Amino acid sequence: MAYQIVELTCPGCGARVRTDQTECEWCRSPIIVSTFNSVYSMPLQMVNKYAKTYKNVLESCPNDTRINNSIAMCYLKLKLYDQALAAFEKAIEDDFDNSETYFYAAICLLKGQKPFLQQRQVIDKIIEYINAANMIEPKGIYYYFLAYIKYDYFERKKFNVSPDYKQVLSEAKKIGYSKNDAEQLFAILGVDRPQCL
Repeated sequence: MAYQIVELTCPGCGARVRTDQTECEWCRSPIIVSTFNSVYSMPLQMVNKYAKTYKNVLESCPNDTRINNSIAMCYLKLKLYDQALAAFEKAIEDDFDNSETYFYAAICLLKGQKPFLQQRQVIDKIIEYINAANMIEPKGIYYYFLAYIKYDYFERKKFNVSPDYKQVLSEAKKIGYSKNDAEQLFAILGVDRPQCL
């Protein structure tokens, strides 16, 4: 996919940079936040600077997929779930081949709450997004997240579902995910990990 090259101010040091650069040549800060790992350990004040920078860019380039995805990652880190979801969904409209965008959109739908507390249509949308992510690029962490959804919503409510959480968890283990991935997922979700996972 071709991306528009946009000039912006580096959130790290204020230098003029372009979106075709990976990092600022002056302070070595990333220009585009392409993964959640980029903002995961970043101080909230810095994440806020990135979000403001991206918001300014989106005023003139509202359909830039990379910027929408980047601001969504920032909003997710800031726990602004509705804004993050809107930005992820805009990024999906413009580039439907990025599995992580679907994955993080699914996380946003929980709004920092357990699946058990959600309405069924929200759970169905989460499952739809996770399935889309797995169709693009199957990853163990996607299946692990799906196993959590199936456990906390279906198993705890005693609903029959196929495949059940144990089968999905088995698939996650088969594909593979790291302990760090699982810990980071639950840190993003803001809930405790069930012992069965």
